[in-house]
Parts: sequence; structure tokens; C-alpha cells
Amino acid sequence: MRVVTWTLALLLLLLLGAFFYLRTSLPQVRGTLTLPGLRAPVEVVRDRYAVPHIYAQSTEDALFALGFVHAQDRLFQMDFQRRVGAGRLSEVLGEATVDTDRFLRTLGVYRVAERTLPNLSAQARGALGAYTEGVNAFLTTRRGALPPEFLILGYEPEPWAPADSLVWMKMMAWDLGGNWDDELLRARLLRLLPPERVAELWPPYPGDAPVALPDFSALYRELPLDRLWAVSLKPLPPGAGSNNWVLSGARTATGAPLLANDPHLGLQAPALWYFAHLSAPDLEVIGATLPGLPFVVLGRTDRIAWGFTNTGPDVQDLFIERLDPDDPTRYETPGGFEPFEERLEVIRVRGQEDVVVRVRESRHGPVISDVVGAAEEVAAFSGEAYVLTLAWTALREDDRTFQAGLALNRARTWEDFVEALRDFHAPQQNIVYADIEGNIGLYAPGRVPIRASGDGLVPVPGWTGDYDWTGFIPFEELPHALNPPSGQLMTANHKLVGDDYPHFITHDWAEPYRAERIELLLAGQPQHTLGSFRAVQADVHSRMAAEFLPVLLTAPVEDAGARALQELLLRWDGEMAAERPEPLVFSEWYRSLTRLVFEDELGALFEDFWEFRPLLMRHVLARSERWCDDVRTPRRETCDELAARALTEASVRLRERYGADPDRWRWGEVHYADHDHLVFANTPLGRLFNLRIPNGGDAFTVNAARYALAREGAAQTSGPGYRALYDLSDLERSRFMHPTGQSGNVFSPFYRNLLSKWRDVEYLPMLTDRAAVAEGAVGTLRLEPAREE
Repeated sequence: MRVVTWTLALLLLLLLGAFFYLRTSLPQVRGTLTLPGLRAPVEVVRDRYAVPHIYAQSTEDALFALGFVHAQDRLFQMDFQRRVGAGRLSEVLGEATVDTDRFLRTLGVYRVAERTLPNLSAQARGALGAYTEGVNAFLTTRRGALPPEFLILGYEPEPWAPADSLVWMKMMAWDLGGNWDDELLRARLLRLLPPERVAELWPPYPGDAPVALPDFSALYRELPLDRLWAVSLKPLPPGAGSNNWVLSGARTATGAPLLANDPHLGLQAPALWYFAHLSAPDLEVIGATLPGLPFVVLGRTDRIAWGFTNTGPDVQDLFIERLDPDDPTRYETPGGFEPFEERLEVIRVRGQEDVVVRVRESRHGPVISDVVGAAEEVAAFSGEAYVLTLAWTALREDDRTFQAGLALNRARTWEDFVEALRDFHAPQQNIVYADIEGNIGLYAPGRVPIRASGDGLVPVPGWTGDYDWTGFIPFEELPHALNPPSGQLMTANHKLVGDDYPHFITHDWAEPYRAERIELLLAGQPQHTLGSFRAVQADVHSRMAAEFLPVLLTAPVEDAGARALQELLLRWDGEMAAERPEPLVFSEWYRSLTRLVFEDELGALFEDFWEFRPLLMRHVLARSERWCDDVRTPRRETCDELAARALTEASVRLRERYGADPDRWRWGEVHYADHDHLVFANTPLGRLFNLRIPNGGDAFTVNAARYALAREGAAQTSGPGYRALYDLSDLERSRFMHPTGQSGNVFSPFYRNLLSKWRDVEYLPMLTDRAAVAEGAVGTLRLEPAREE
């Protein structure tokens, strides 16, 4: 018995020792630190929510300190992000990530980031250098344990490099500026269906004319499209959109502009965003930063405020290159055969042999079909061989988006704002603006290609030059507005330009449901306040659900359980409330209906195509009922029949999972906001690191809460990763929120402290006044420059 007692006591001591050791990985927030590279003393006041307020005597020292606090609070996130961009995950995660690394090494994102550095201004390089010094000052002076992820995975972070910052900007552009995966999916479908039927699967934006697809299916037959799809890193899925709007003083109770913004990106733990305030003689800015970048991406200065949504331009094209039949190291161009640029990339794999990747580039971009095999192995027919290349605006070495971000933090007027955006190249964003003088505006900066012909919907021949990019939309001709007579500007990823706009931006605008709902709510009262703006950001009425609800209610069901569900929904208006059962019924019905409509024709490609696609469903139900006919049966099924069958299936499935009484079902119990850890999400450690909370909404509510139809359950995977309201009558009344907490360390009280506040659409004060910041502050850390020997 005494042996057991002593063993338990020893185990308890070991656990306590491990716990207290791991807590040494938490940042120092009080006292004084002496740091090499700092030029003058800096004070970092962490307010009651651990938001750092950095008071420096120069911009360079403010950025140095931002690098230092980013590393204190989010070091593993920063290291993971740079490894993603550099294609170096396998060094620490092993064989499981080799395909991802191979894809990113082939893209060459990190290589382009390195080559971008010399093309930045001296001021931008200096800012990046100061930030890099700050990150490395933490790495060289830290004491105690590293964050737990490093200990679990058994490695230490390398020093920070300037390209580590730039590469993450390009990876954000990958998420927000891509449609290459739709091109690839269309090409795969064109091997199965005729062009007119594939075109139907991407119906035009409401009011636009249908678009015909060219037929290059013969070129697609032997290309490794399926294998490339399987291993490629996809951009954000449909439904991961954003909202922003701004009203002039004529529309507000204060007589000064109000601005709202809530970008919707993938949810994760820790949050993508990190709040910070930078104060120096020539700098006063607060808002959301991205750990790894030395500026506020979304926020306000002491004179202006701004907010982003994604424009969603078509800035990626797939080109089919024809190889020289006598020399596969050359490919055909309009001027004859030219050699590929070639390089070798070595992927180091933990516990395995290195993987050597041969990367080739054409005049259009990297040969991405090489990710799954060289041309000699994958594409040979009719005596000819072909490869697939990717053109993408963010792979240009003259991308100056980084310095645009720096300039935006210093802007004081509309003219400063516009001048800063001239360097904003990727990804194209809809940026709304307001200032204390009462001006409101919008600009959509970014490089959007002009094509010789075609519109980037499918992979096209690259050897003719017929589809080449001939330039970019001139900056002055990008969408913009200043002080419109309506006193209102709003974007929600919907179509931004009218039919008279002279340039092509994209066919893939987001569905207009969120935009229509915001318009309705803003028009609902003559004078708005921060409170009414908060109500708009919190709105969970789904115009998409309301539009399809009549189809569900009129479905000719015979099953008694399905009829009971119709009765339940008779008084429902599309409010996707977490505490109600109706959203769950609608979600399961729509999931079944989409599968019944398309699975028969699309076969093995159905899972890859399976998304909400309400514009397509609207088109099918109104104009193209042939999609409802099951091609696997001799009789001709109708859409009404499938709607009834889908409700019967949903009824059976819901009762099996959640019990016989629909009144006891709850949307929030199935639709939880899922903030997965960057690495440990699907491991036993996920219980410690992952965050989740019941939530309302869907992909089409203003309070966006996308979930995947093809995924079991209805876990929310993207949403408002940042919310902010800016009051230009008194900028200190502005407020912001992100989903998790400031810390990326699971042992910190600030790892998950914001989760319920975020779900309930509450905010933190966006303060810069030092006296207000000091109230309840968790600590003040003084950073001193090291004396030169």
C-alpha cells in the first residue's frame, strides 16, 4: 500500500513539475528586458484583455516591439505559417505532409517572396528588418520552455527572416485570390459531360448572361487532373466571404461616419488575427494584425478607418503547354520551342529519406502537373505530350503589397489612402474608408489580368498566345467611389460593378443573399448607431433558406414523419437561430436534395463538386428540371419528387441521431463553431487545443457561419474571424473582436477567453488613450536597448 501511495505522490509531483515548467513558456508582461537591436526604450502595456499597446519613440522601434510581442504570444503559429509557405512542414510533421510540401515547392511561393525583397522600397525593407530583429530578439533572450507545440513535436524554431513575413502575405493571397481549383474541376467534369451541361453547373450571377465553355476536353483526357486535385492545396471554399459597409454622417445619429467590417476566413485556434496598438511620433494605429507581419491589416489610425472584403477576382489561369516531341525539356510558344526553367527542391522528411523534386517553369508559371509526375509519365497521346502550368498574379516578383500595408497605417486622408493602395497588388480587396472629416469611400485595389481572349474558366492551350495576359486593369479604372449621394457604400463579395464596367473581373461573384440582407437592414432606419450596426453584424436570417423554404413546404410527402417536419416549418422564416430546430431540418433537407439532384450525373466527381451552390439549385428548380431525373433509372423523376424524398430521408436521419421529438432538436448542438488547432486538430491532443461553441447562422447570413455539406454534421468551419465597428465622431468609441484570445499558448488564460463573447457578438473597446488602456492592465513591460560594448 505504501508503494502505491509513494508512486501516486511521485506521479503527482511529476505532473505538477511538468505543469509549472510548461507555464514558463508564458510571456513576461511586467518588468524590464534589455534587447539587442532596439534603439530607444519602448513600453508595452497589455490591457485587461492582453492586447499590447506599444509606446515607442520611433516607428522602427514600434515595429521591433510588435515582432517581439508577436513572438511572445504566437510563436508556434508564426513558425507553422512560414513552414506552410516554404513547403517545409515535413521537416517536423513527417511523411503525412510531403504532398503539401511538394505542391508549395512547385508553386515556389517562398522563392518568390525572397525575390520580392529587393523590389521593395528602402523604407519597407527597413520596417521589415526592424520587425525581424524584434522576433529574433525574443528567440535569443527568452527564458524557460518553448510553447508546448514545440516540445510535443520535438524541435526548436529557427531565426526569423524577412521572407518569412512576405510568404504569409502570399499564402493569404492564395486563399483569397484563387479560382484555379474551379478551372480544374470544370476540366475534370468536361471529360464526363458536354460543355453546355458543365456550363449549367456554374450558372451566371443574377442578371448576367450565361457563359459558354470552350471544348478542350480532348486535351484533358490524359492529363493527371484527378491526381492533381487530390494532392493540391485548395483556397478557401465558397461561402467564406466577408462584409463591410460605411455610412456618411447624413445616415448616422452622431452626424459622423460609421464603418463596419467582418471578414470571414477559416476558423482556427489560435485565431488568425492578433490585436495590437502601435504608438510613435509619426504612427498611431490600432486593429487586427497578422502574426508575422509588421503592420495593422484592418483597423484605424487617429484620423481614418478602413475595412476589407474579398473581391474574388479571377487572377489564376491554368495553361496547357505542348512539349517538343524531340526534346521534353522544351515547350511550344508562339515564337517556337523554348526551354523550361528548371530547379531542384529538396524536401527534408522527418524520419524518412529526403524527397527531391524537379520543378519546371514556363513563361506562364510553374508546371503544377509535375506535382504528381513528370510529363513523360503522365500525359502522352496522339504522339504528343502536355503539361499543366499556373499563372497567378501573386507569383510576380514586383508585388509591393507589403509596402502598401505599411503606408496604409500612416494614411491621414483619402488622398493618402488611395496613394497607399497603388502598391496593393494581391489579393484584390474591396476596401471601405471613412475619416474624421466626414468622407466615406471605397477602392478595390489589386492586379486583375486583361486577357487576349477568353475569361479563365477552363485550362486553355498555352502555345498559341490566344489566351495570354496582355496587362492588368489600370489602377484608376479599378472600382472606386468617394462620397456617393446615397451616403452608403457596402460590399459582401457580391458583384461590385455594373453591366457598363469595361473590364472583366470574374464570373464567380458570391451569391447576393448577404448583400441583399445588409441593404434591407441599413434601409430599415433613417439614422444608425453603433448599436444598430451591431445588430446587423449579429443577424442570422438566411435569405437563402427563406428562398428555398416554399419548395420544402410544398413537397408532396407521404411519410408521416416528413409531414410533421413540414408542419414544424410552417411558421419559420429562415432565422438560423442556434436554439431552434428548424434550421437543422432545413439543413438536412437541403443536403439530401443536392445529393439526389447531382450524384447520379456526376458520379465519382460528386463529392468534389458538393457545395451549397444555391444559384445552381435555383436554376435547376426553375429552368432545368432534367437534372432532377435520375439517369440510373428508366422512369423520369421530377424535382417535386426529389424534394419529397429528400425530406423523408432527412426525417429518418434526424430522428435516428437526435431522437423522436423534433421540438427538442437544436441547431446549435450540431452547428458549433469549430476552431481547430493548426496541427493537433484530429489527434487526441485536439481535446486540449481545439475550441468549439454552439452557434447560429449559415453561409448566407450576415453573421456568416459556413459549414460543409459534404462533411458529416454541420460544424462551422469559417466565419467572422474579426469584427469591428468604427465611430468617426469619436474613434475611442470604436470596438473590435476576434474569436479565441490573444495568446496562442494553451496554458494562458488568454487562449480562449474571447470565445463566448465572440459568439454573442460582443466587442472589446478599441482604445488608444493611455489612461484608459492602463485601467485593469495585466502588466507593463519596459524594453530597453542593449548597450554597445
